[in-house]
Amino acid sequence: MARRFEGGKLVIASHNPGKVREIQALLEPFGANVISAADLGLPEPEETGDTFIANAELKAHAAALGANLPTLADDSGIVVNGLGGEPGIYSARWAGSSKDFGPAMERVWNELDGIDDKSAHFTSALALCWPDGHSEIFEGYIHGSIVWPPRGDKGFGYDPIFQPDGYELTFGEMENHVKYGISHRFQAFEQLVAACFKS
Repeated sequence: MARRFEGGKLVIASHNPGKVREIQALLEPFGANVISAADLGLPEPEETGDTFIANAELKAHAAALGANLPTLADDSGIVVNGLGGEPGIYSARWAGSSKDFGPAMERVWNELDGIDDKSAHFTSALALCWPDGHSEIFEGYIHGSIVWPPRGDKGFGYDPIFQPDGYELTFGEMENHVKYGISHRFQAFEQLVAACFKS
């Protein structure tokens, strides 16, 4: 049986304001007092894992030890089938140190030139870790395809070039409440909440 989060402060092991906002919105109903690793001045550890889960655990463990509080980390990215799964765990790194996803989106599209398969999926791995080293892991997905040119200025990252299956809008065009209700992060969060938050 999964360990329960008993309320109080929960550190989000991210320096990405968009990601922190999404997680805050998803956890608000459960009484978690969410603070970010950036607010606490915690450094970002080097992501040396070779899977989304490994990197989420690595980030969560580092922040849980640094803050001495339960910590939630998300490692997520876009997996483009026509590119052999790239950028995958390197999704953020394709945006460079400036975290400018404009060139990263262009790179995805340019590398897909001449490739018919534009299918892709977002993956979100969540690791909820405690200072004693215990962790609970969850993973969610949403499938869709890469479109060009980028559409919409909502969301963040690769959202403007990802159109989920069954929808006419990209993630970049969707209102937050619509995206939150279907996203890869939401799929992982449903599992997390059921296991660790709901009574």
